[in-house]
Amino acid sequence: MFASRLLALLSVLLGMFAVAPRPADAQVVRVAEFLADCPFSHRLPDDPIVFPGLPGASHMHSFFGSRVTNAHTKLADLQLGATNCNPAVDKSSYWVPTLYRDGAAVEPAIVTFYYLGEGVRDDIIARTQSLPLGLRIVAGNAKATAPDDSTISRWSCLHAGHVGASKDFVNCPSGTMLESYLDFPQCWNGRDLDSADHKSHMAYPVAGACPSTHPVPVPKLRQVIRYPVSGDPSHFRLASGGGFTMHGDFFNAWPVAEMDRRVRDCIRPIIKCGADGRPS
Repeated sequence: MFASRLLALLSVLLGMFAVAPRPADAQVVRVAEFLADCPFSHRLPDDPIVFPGLPGASHMHSFFGSRVTNAHTKLADLQLGATNCNPAVDKSSYWVPTLYRDGAAVEPAIVTFYYLGEGVRDDIIARTQSLPLGLRIVAGNAKATAPDDSTISRWSCLHAGHVGASKDFVNCPSGTMLESYLDFPQCWNGRDLDSADHKSHMAYPVAGACPSTHPVPVPKLRQVIRYPVSGDPSHFRLASGGGFTMHGDFFNAWPVAEMDRRVRDCIRPIIKCGADGRPS
């Protein structure tokens, strides 16, 4: 009798702690991603990629991440210098043309750099390689004269999706923020850390694969920049011109081991990771 009551009690207790079965239609979100949050650092008319060693030769740029970037910056300067990125191991430098509203510079309120595996087939994601240390890339067209097929960047409004994305500035409702999206190419030629036009050593994928000229898949860098402005876009301009001239520069100074870990643990297995490079 005692034994039967004990078994009944155990059965009740086990039932209390049982995990409900997972619904058959539940879907696992598969996103190959890690990120770095790197707020505004400083502003200079310098560009160590396009105009190296020539201070003041460029239009005005807003710099994020590394606090030491200027016209003379080399990789060692980034590696030894301070950064405002989260994670602090990201010593990279990122920069874009400064945004102006009625002639006054406006710096972003939120700046996030996503490293993604999207844009190529899963089998290619599975063999993604790390972005090489010292890699320099320029994405977008600073010399564009109108929004056309060369316009890689997009403008939209935070929390106002009904406005729709555009190649040029958009009119965001009051209480929202103007935001810019720009995707860097994710196929590398496997040899060069830079090229004469700062673009030719990289390529965008075609039909979900990297072209034979640029066979090495690397994480796609996506810069997402949110500015605390809204309203009539005729009041806005970039240091490089219209909204369609938005472009981004990237100088990679991630420690090799940190980049390798994130590619291994987040990108290749298609897992969404946070700034610490751990599953989120």
